[in-house]
Amino acid sequence: MNFIFDFGNVLVDFKPPVYLRGLFSDEVLVEKLNEIIFKSREWLQMDQGLLTHKEAIEIFCRREPDYKDEICTAINNANNIVTPITETIQMLPEIKKAGHKLYYLSNMQIEIRDYLLKTHKYIKLFDGGVFSCDVKMIKPSPEIYRYLISKYNLIPEECIFFDDVTENISAAEKEGIKGVLFATATDVKGFI
Repeated sequence: MNFIFDFGNVLVDFKPPVYLRGLFSDEVLVEKLNEIIFKSREWLQMDQGLLTHKEAIEIFCRREPDYKDEICTAINNANNIVTPITETIQMLPEIKKAGHKLYYLSNMQIEIRDYLLKTHKYIKLFDGGVFSCDVKMIKPSPEIYRYLISKYNLIPEECIFFDDVTENISAAEKEGIKGVLFATATDVKGFI
């Protein structure tokens, strides 16, 4: 069986408000920055590899000049938004030991991808994977699932996909992949 994992909120925490509260104590500012950055069209464009952090900062600062310093701080420290979810990561060697293959399929920005590849050693356990920024496609677009399947010659019915977003699970299932809506590492355990 092929186990396919999303990164955000499956292998690493991705909680923008929590991250922003670690940088700023003003809750109104946290909410404003969450809107400006993380709920923006540009955030998705960064995931799609169409904008770098530097380019996004320029756009955000032009649009919201009163928050220039805070925007720069939030984006320039964005690597800190992804912290490992130990319970899931600890299962990866167990999955491999049971004879299964490991893949990842994640919407991810270039800068955060580079940081993960450099610092998160467990990624070496994976047999392969796709980051959205590398292929200019993002979930839940059907093309990104097809790309992963084609790239590694996988049979969709022999794949299980773990993601925390319902739309991403539905899109995977439309491609013949079994989808599991991830809440905790326990959701993986039963398939090993």
